[in-house]
This record gives sequence, structure tokens and C-alpha cells, in this order.
Amino acid sequence: MKKSIIALLFTLMTVTVMAENTLVKMQTSEGDVYLELYNDKAPLSVANFLNYAKEGFYDGTIFHRVISTFMIQGGGFTEDLERKPTKDPIKNEANNGLKNLRGTIAMARLPDPHSATSQFFINVQDNAALNFTGEQNTNTWGYAVFGEVVKGMDVVDEIRFTATAGKMPFRKDVPVKNIVIESISVVDKVPQDGKAAAS
Repeated sequence: MKKSIIALLFTLMTVTVMAENTLVKMQTSEGDVYLELYNDKAPLSVANFLNYAKEGFYDGTIFHRVISTFMIQGGGFTEDLERKPTKDPIKNEANNGLKNLRGTIAMARLPDPHSATSQFFINVQDNAALNFTGEQNTNTWGYAVFGEVVKGMDVVDEIRFTATAGKMPFRKDVPVKNIVIESISVVDKVPQDGKAAAS
């Protein structure tokens, strides 16, 4: 009996640790954005994002697609609009119950529902059309939310309203002035003064 109780407590502690959400600081040329990542709801997407971040993949990439009434997208192109090589795509986790609401971060992808690699976007308004409704096709699968902005939405809005134009290879929606992701790092807490110590 005693062993069973100890085993149960250990299991509960392990689950708690695994389910604990991760906080990250996204340092951009426009200011810092802090995100809470939902390890429990979107483990594959979070692990994928953190792997890229820890390897420094996002350092020097830009927000290459900005639509003020929709979202800001980044994580795949350099300042010269060169596409960075990525790891294999991951399984779509859009069926996790999370919605594409203002301030949430989600995985970008191609028409194939399970084609997300490094790119992500932050919703600047509620985008119900991006939510999972079924596994029938690319539209019903939706886009996997894996976290939300907990500090720095003012920075997101500043990026949101930046001037855009066409730049090869894109016909439109590219910021005229590069908005650079300088780094993405795990932090212990979200600060009140805008500073945090990296883990």
C-alpha cells in the first residue's frame, strides 16, 4: 500500500512537471514579446518550436508576412528573404481544443495539414476560420495554436500596423522595413520591468 501511494505521488509529480507551461522571450527589433507555451495541450508543436529556438534557428529571421486585420507571420526567412532549411514537418495538433484568438501563437503550414516546420504566426484578432472543425481536408484541419502572448501585445500591434509592400518572392504583405527576430529564449518568469533572466 505504501509503495502504491509513493508510486502514485511520483506519477502525479512527473505529470505536473511535464504539463508545466514554458515561458519564452521573443526579442525583436521592435521590442520584446513574452509567450506562454502550452506544453500540455500542444506538446509536439511546443517541442518543435523550442528545438528551433534553442538551436538559434530563429535568430536573424524576420516577420515576412504582416496583415493588420489577420496576423503577423515569421520564423522562416532571413533579412534577405532567403528561406532557411528546416527539419521534417510535424503532426498538426489543431484538434487540441485551443482557438485562434487574438494574441495566440499558432503553427503556419502549407495546404497539407501536417506540413508545419519552423514558421509560426501570432493572431492579431480572433480568427475563427483557422480553428479545427474536422479531419476532412486542409480547411477543416485548421492551424495548431500552441501558446499565447502574455506580455508585449503592444509590440505585436506595432508590427501589425507597419507599412508593407511586395518584395520577391512575395507579391505583397512584406514589411517595408525589416522586423527582425533577434532571439527566442526560455525564461523563468515574465517580468514587470521588461527584463527576465534566461533559464
